Amino acid sequence: MNSLRSEEQNNMAHHPMQSWEWGEARAKMGIRVEKIVENNDIFQFTIHPIPFTPYSVGYLPRSVKPTENVLKKLYDFGKKNNLILIKLEPYIPYDKSFELKAFSFKLQESPHSLFPEWTQTLDLTASEENLLKQMKSKTRYNIRLAEKKGVAIKDMSTDEGYMLFEKLYFETCRRQKYHGHTPLYHRTMWNALKDSQAHVLVAFLGEVPLGAYELLYFKKKFYYLYGGSSVLNKNVMAPNLLMWEAIKLGKKLGAETFDMWGSLPPSYSDSHPWAGFTRFKEGYGTQFTHLSASYDLVIHPLLYKIYNLAYTVREKML
Repeated sequence: MNSLRSEEQNNMAHHPMQSWEWGEARAKMGIRVEKIVENNDIFQFTIHPIPFTPYSVGYLPRSVKPTENVLKKLYDFGKKNNLILIKLEPYIPYDKSFELKAFSFKLQESPHSLFPEWTQTLDLTASEENLLKQMKSKTRYNIRLAEKKGVAIKDMSTDEGYMLFEKLYFETCRRQKYHGHTPLYHRTMWNALKDSQAHVLVAFLGEVPLGAYELLYFKKKFYYLYGGSSVLNKNVMAPNLLMWEAIKLGKKLGAETFDMWGSLPPSYSDSHPWAGFTRFKEGYGTQFTHLSASYDLVIHPLLYKIYNLAYTVREKML
């Protein structure tokens, strides 16, 4: 199925991670990319070898809901290619009808999800006036404060803008002790997506960049992908104006929904490490949106238990 043309695949995809460009970026990183097509839906997944073993794991992110037949094809592929499991994280609303027992394969809720089950979304079909009205008063105040203090937001969807974003993003990762993807990963993704999906907004105070977002537009949806910020001039509230300008950019591009790519659930605790960015996003009048859980299609049950144990140990070490 890897012979699909870009237009064919993107007509079937309903999320950037299922797009042709995303798959091409992963292939350029040396990752094996496979695709299954059924009923005009694309199921693009990647294969990740486990070091020092003959085994691998598969990852199928942000597809539509898989059918029994798709699961059978995935299972057969896994058997032939020494996969221990294939992790599925569909981009669908949480659905109790997605019962594990409805399938004849060993499908179970994953103990190690890669995406959070919750995100926050914003209806971009509303007018700018109504979007401002539905925000929390503190968020509106901070936007106006940033404007008053002279913060300027520039659309820098260029290689120059990307490099400013990358610098701020990795500064933020180091500050927050977050172990994410490598610079090579981010640059490869940018180069693959910059002419079709990716946008960069940068917040400046004078000539000093204070924050930057990388955003994606795909099929009338806008996505907040990554963000970075400086420790300088925090009192000017640059991130608040940056997010507001991101919302306006999404509307300008024709997006109907803004997906902020991850959140705690609405009953979150203030002590949780993610509470800060969850509260920040919530300030824009978003809707908490419950997405599908992460599922593992288990192909080798005994090795699956060993894999999960090793994964847990590795997480604790990191």
